[in-house]
Amino acid sequence: MPQAVAEFAQAIERAGGTVADIAPDVTGLVWTDYHQPTLLSETLALNPQLEWVQLPFAGVDAFASILDAPVRFTSAKGAYAEPVAEHALALCLALGRAIPERVLASSWGEKFAVSLYESRVLIIGGGGITQELFRLLAPFRCPVTVIRKHPSLALGDYTFGFDELENQLPLADFVIIAAALTDETDGLFDSRKLALMKPSSFLVNIARGRHVVTSDLMSALKSGVIAGAALDVTDPEPLPVGHPLWDLKSCIITPHSADTPAQVKRMLAERIFLNVLAFHDAGDWIGLVDPTAGY
Repeated sequence: MPQAVAEFAQAIERAGGTVADIAPDVTGLVWTDYHQPTLLSETLALNPQLEWVQLPFAGVDAFASILDAPVRFTSAKGAYAEPVAEHALALCLALGRAIPERVLASSWGEKFAVSLYESRVLIIGGGGITQELFRLLAPFRCPVTVIRKHPSLALGDYTFGFDELENQLPLADFVIIAAALTDETDGLFDSRKLALMKPSSFLVNIARGRHVVTSDLMSALKSGVIAGAALDVTDPEPLPVGHPLWDLKSCIITPHSADTPAQVKRMLAERIFLNVLAFHDAGDWIGLVDPTAGY
């Protein structure tokens, strides 16, 4: 992605940094390839002088095995909050109005609509996407409950820890997954959690595909355990042609497009700019990764 690299280079230079190939005197690294954590691990081993690494996305689960390296990692956490929250809102509205079904319809059909206004929304995760969602949902007068790792940091109308999730699921009309992928959240939505949701409720996942056990979700949709689901992420991903999940009319699938490459390029460049400033003690670090928490 030459154009993106050029924009990242401009951000570095604008913040007073110098763009250079890796060398013994280079102490900061901007890593843009999410799919090669092993290569990053090798790069760190060969360059013990590195002090800071900027990672490309908000989620850092791909780099979990190297987060304990003796360097400061920053992620793009919060950088893509606006477009991803916007996508989550669009998916909620599309589910509630059965838009995919009506787009393909060739007959009048039955009336169906679930209004988002005053619907109870449960959001899993307490990061930037959740904060932006809370703002977007405000005009709809939705009571918003947040489940997060640190419930003492209140968000929405009600904030609880993960130990309260099973009590909150039966109350929600829309459940939105916006959490980091950790050992605690991997496979979080299995048949047991899905069975706790209302038959009229909808599940939206804009975080990581592995939050949801795909086979369990398919069973829940087929049997009417929940009314529908919208997935911007899947497990496996990309979802193969011919996968049975494509055939379920009650499921909307978008190709991990909540934040597009053009959006990512622009927003990551701004994050790089701010963190290069911080690297030069001219600003505050943004998106510092907690190796213990995994995000």
